[in-house]
Amino acid sequence: MPALVLLGAQWGDEGKGKATDLLGGSVDYVVRYQGGNNAGHTVVVGDQKYALHLLPSGILSPTCTPVIGNGVVVDPSVLLSELSGLNERGVDTSKLLISGNAHIITPYNVTVDKVTERFLGKRKIGTTGRGIGPTYADKINRVGIRVQDLYDESILTQKVEAALDVKNQILTKLYNRRAIAVDQVVEELVGYAEKLAPYVADTVLVLNQALEDDKVVLFEGGQGTLLDIDHGTYPFVTSSNPTAGGACTGAGVGPTKISRVIGILKAYTTRVGAGPFPTELFDEDGEALRRIGGERGVTTGRDRRCGWFDAVIARYATRVNGLTDFFLTKLDVLTGWEQIPVCVAYEIDGKRVEELPYSQSDFHHAKPVYETLPGWSEDITKAKSFSDLPKNAQNYVKALEEMSGAPISAIGVGPGRDETIEINSFL
Repeated sequence: MPALVLLGAQWGDEGKGKATDLLGGSVDYVVRYQGGNNAGHTVVVGDQKYALHLLPSGILSPTCTPVIGNGVVVDPSVLLSELSGLNERGVDTSKLLISGNAHIITPYNVTVDKVTERFLGKRKIGTTGRGIGPTYADKINRVGIRVQDLYDESILTQKVEAALDVKNQILTKLYNRRAIAVDQVVEELVGYAEKLAPYVADTVLVLNQALEDDKVVLFEGGQGTLLDIDHGTYPFVTSSNPTAGGACTGAGVGPTKISRVIGILKAYTTRVGAGPFPTELFDEDGEALRRIGGERGVTTGRDRRCGWFDAVIARYATRVNGLTDFFLTKLDVLTGWEQIPVCVAYEIDGKRVEELPYSQSDFHHAKPVYETLPGWSEDITKAKSFSDLPKNAQNYVKALEEMSGAPISAIGVGPGRDETIEINSFL
């Protein structure tokens, strides 16, 4: 019953797509369990680069069944466009399964997201404007539209009416926007029903039966630990639970069935959007990390904020997720630095703090305490084993492993599928 959770251990963009794709040939199911098309993965296969926004990375592995779980919010137009784009490139997408309980991102959710963010002005959160937050809000308020609702137009109409009763009041009276017509929304959503029908399934049943049959199931989180709605840097977070516990609720699988939890950890740190970031760099080093690492959001197209590795965050991710392993990515980006600072603690109001402060105010004022490790200049992209790495690169990895609290079982030394050093098997 090998069930693995693979998730981001920082603020997202750690390279989860590559890690999932690497395992894709060895697993039977890859499951997205939260988030929506606000989470992008880049996967490089040979000379081909694939940017995935909503689909599980396992879609690129012909032996794997990709699953969109009940905890995901689905924009039908984005999903169908992504499927079409992959089909045009020769990727077989016919095995995809979508939970009938997954919630739909409606046109009015997108509208509310965009106008609310603009209205906040300087207080804006940094949302992608794709309707993710409002859709999760509708889910919690019990006025959400689920995939299964597309197949009963009467129920769908009633639910859209209920949702727009309040939203149209807000749009017209608060934001001075035009009201949204119920029939227009219903017509658009019903138009997706037939195209999505071949993929819709009872994914909770499918996944639990797969585990009972000793199939290997990989649960793939979007975003990262520090963007978790409960455990992240609130309010600068996403609207779901990318942490390991989210896999259980977002896919309908009990926690006793999870056998391994793998955290994806970039060899430095990045984040997109607003919010505190203790190790952020505003100098030439930050620009170099951004340029060499290609640090631009897959989904947003925004430049990522860059900084040195933060061991405090890594330790926190280990604790919150119960991590059993790390996959360290983008070690090659650090090639060429004579000295590489690593944040080992924070200074807050003159005191050294070695664990993530629970107080939002304290974290906002945290200053990094650095230890400096010697760098390396040798090209590491052709390394096939840990011993192939320069001694200083080996020492850097060992130091990060010790500081982070879980073993590093794989290392990314380049963007390609085959540019990975596997130290311990995840399966």
